[in-house]
Amino acid sequence: NNLPREKQIEIIAALCEGVGQRAVSRLTGTDRKTVARLALAVGTGCAELHDRMMVGLRVHRIECDELWAYVGHKRNPQAGPKRHPSPVRGDQYTYVALASSTRAIIGYRTGQRTADTTDDFIQDLRQRVIGAPEISTDGLHYYKRSVREVFGGKSAHGVINKTYSVTHLNVTEASRRYSPAAVVAVERVAELGEPEQISTSYVE
Repeated sequence: NNLPREKQIEIIAALCEGVGQRAVSRLTGTDRKTVARLALAVGTGCAELHDRMMVGLRVHRIECDELWAYVGHKRNPQAGPKRHPSPVRGDQYTYVALASSTRAIIGYRTGQRTADTTDDFIQDLRQRVIGAPEISTDGLHYYKRSVREVFGGKSAHGVINKTYSVTHLNVTEASRRYSPAAVVAVERVAELGEPEQISTSYVE
């Protein structure tokens, strides 16, 4: 990249704050394609660095959650399911595994909220940690089978289910939207073993 280092830092800082590529292009006086190429290069480098460093970790407790975003367009609930939905457009989720003691992101995976994505995420997590960490997740049912099959009976797995207050929304939609309503009830279930603590407070 031929941009001065200061300009590159300015662009990446803006992108990290959630500013869109078009807005960053206007604010920094840089071509939008240049912004996109820089974001791709830095993102690829960060992914490779994380992949090399976050291995062989001994962690006592891990919290997992999913961050919602969309690519191209949001899901339209009134349009109904598509016959051939795109795997890379529409609603996307970034699964995150966080070490509760250090707040370090051990692993992540971006994709649709499906059994396959969940399996890939848990498989990657297993390859990065040593021993039998205690795992806390939300109520996404794909976790139960994945954690049991990948970690076996060695790790403890706890699930935390939250009930939200709703206004003109059903519970299912309120629990999945980007900015959830207030939590009115919390249920903790030990799915595997005897977890000492079931919480996803840090990763959320």
